[in-house]
Amino acid sequence: MPEAVIAEAVRAPIGKRRGALSGVHAVDLSAHVLNEVVGRAGVDPAEVDDVVWGCVGQIGDQSSNIARFAALAAGWPDTIPGVTVNRACGSSQQAVDFAAQAVLSGRQQLVIAGGVEMMSAVPLGAVRAVGLPYGPAVLERYDDFGFNQGISAEAIAARWALTRHDLDEFAAMSHERAAAAEDGGAFTAQLTTVATPTGAMTRDEGIRRGTSVETLAALKPSFIADGVVHAGNSSQISDGAAALVVTTPEICRRLRITPIARYRDGVAVGGDPVEMLTAPIPATELVLKRAGLGIDDIGVFEVNEAFAPVPLAWSRTLGVELTRVNPLGGAIALGHPLGASGAILMTRMLHHMCDQGIRFGLQTMCEGGGTANATILELLG
Repeated sequence: MPEAVIAEAVRAPIGKRRGALSGVHAVDLSAHVLNEVVGRAGVDPAEVDDVVWGCVGQIGDQSSNIARFAALAAGWPDTIPGVTVNRACGSSQQAVDFAAQAVLSGRQQLVIAGGVEMMSAVPLGAVRAVGLPYGPAVLERYDDFGFNQGISAEAIAARWALTRHDLDEFAAMSHERAAAAEDGGAFTAQLTTVATPTGAMTRDEGIRRGTSVETLAALKPSFIADGVVHAGNSSQISDGAAALVVTTPEICRRLRITPIARYRDGVAVGGDPVEMLTAPIPATELVLKRAGLGIDDIGVFEVNEAFAPVPLAWSRTLGVELTRVNPLGGAIALGHPLGASGAILMTRMLHHMCDQGIRFGLQTMCEGGGTANATILELLG
């Protein structure tokens, strides 16, 4: 059987909305991580067959196939194509899956996958502002539900009997873990310094040290008056980018590259588009079945923290203790630059697997419209 492996993974620091990265164009940030990832891997850009790039807000600075323009901005040969993927929050995880599928099929041999989102430049909801993305038939089918993820998060909290204290406790833990990871150097090897108009950016901006259940108690619900979901237990609006080298063991041998991990399997599933955020549960079950693995075989899980109810409902349903879930913190503490988050999580998970000697890691993302991706990596060496 052919194999796909990951030879390198790198990410930019995640910037807060209107933070240090806000003065950097999405194409230029993408180009920076593209050059960084091939440079670290020791890959000549001329060897690259394609660039598969996730991006959700494909208007304005992020329009017109950003993958192609990122490769051009990186100074790569103009013979290298690029394609931009939108599977909502899972866009760059899907980019990795597409890259692996191309390599496994034998049609391509070395693909750069990743993504970008600059939410300072293209705000959340910008696409809705210029038109109705769903169409009247979809709205009619689902009783004019506005596909508001916050309302869906509230519904999940109610269904799983998750209290405000449960959500805030999880949010505080996310910040605590992210701060400990930063202090312990867990992010050092995966980050690339980014030059910005205000100076060099070397660290994630979103971590709020000292966050506690008590400090979060002051925040008002964001979506319904008596709700439990608010800004502090939801993901942060952010800027960021990440990239991975996906190739074959044969190419690694030819180029004298040591691969880091094997792409074991990946799936995408659909679920209830109204409840919307629960599809990581069946996605996890399916990818484990396809890979011939069980929950107990996985040493680390990355479950995107779009809202605190998502990983909590996932862990309760699948019986996974939280010690194995998002050990370096998640999007509540670090941020969620939509089209980049899948590649950012995969980069974080991969480096953590290397640091801790963890054989199997599983990543899953809830996505707008009720879909989800799940991917399993296997550490090599």
